[in-house]
Amino acid sequence: MKQVFIDGSAGTTGLRIQERLAGRTDLDVRTLPEALRKDPDARREALNAADAAILCLPDEAARESVSLITNPNTVVLDASTAHRTATGWAYGFPELSPEFERRVRTGRRIAVPGCHASGFIALTEPLVAAGLLPRSARLSCYSLTGYSGGGRKMIAQYESSPRSGLLDSPRIYALGQHHKHLPEMQAYSGLDSAPVFLPVVGDFYSGMLVTVPLTAQDLAPGRSLEDVRSAYRQAYQGPVVRYVEQPDEAGFMAASALSGYDSMQVSVFGCEERFVLAARYDNLGKGASGAAIECLNLVLGEDPVRGLRLAD
Repeated sequence: MKQVFIDGSAGTTGLRIQERLAGRTDLDVRTLPEALRKDPDARREALNAADAAILCLPDEAARESVSLITNPNTVVLDASTAHRTATGWAYGFPELSPEFERRVRTGRRIAVPGCHASGFIALTEPLVAAGLLPRSARLSCYSLTGYSGGGRKMIAQYESSPRSGLLDSPRIYALGQHHKHLPEMQAYSGLDSAPVFLPVVGDFYSGMLVTVPLTAQDLAPGRSLEDVRSAYRQAYQGPVVRYVEQPDEAGFMAASALSGYDSMQVSVFGCEERFVLAARYDNLGKGASGAAIECLNLVLGEDPVRGLRLAD
């Protein structure tokens, strides 16, 4: 039986991972009691005893955890931003290519992708890799997320009573264009430049809808909307990430439709001249905990979807 230690088990990501792994008979899942969660000696012992350690921590704490590991056999899966573009770390999005999957399967240090970044990269990387979208393309990205993406503090803010009326409407943030996901969005999309990024938090618990608008002029010469659809059909056949032709609901598309699931739907809408790339998923699912468990399964040689909750 493999031993898995969750460092940072009290946060939203850690709690969802524990929930998904609770019924696993092949794993011995361990956490630290509240009194020891910040104790370096207790963390060092637990980290080095584990076959796999999942870090659900702020960036600095995640770096500290990695520094405490001396056991060469401990595999680290880091759900923080700390190591997503670091040398020697595999990027945990196996659906992007067989090489991405191989690096996860064989990696000792694996960075779990960021929630916003997952959608943007899923939409752009296949197009850049296929030569449909030039590396020099200058893009924008609009990403709508549920408030659980802000962690326990934001959850408490939205679920308190009374609360500010400003929380009733969607709120744009990271207005200075320095969002922490931008480096990985550029690095793994294959683009020369990061997008103009507009993240928005809405008054719903979980779910995410990432969109990238394009015009025909943004594509490589001679390429069309149908080429884009064809690239997605080939790249995303499931079971976790799947191209969906028409997932909208009577002309609408709800960001919360996959709340509670670990799947991602990729779609394209529009006409030949103007169209929108769309990725829909749960910010706590394929955007965090689900992605971590999928990577854990690959590392352990298990079915990648074991323990995941996938939409029909």
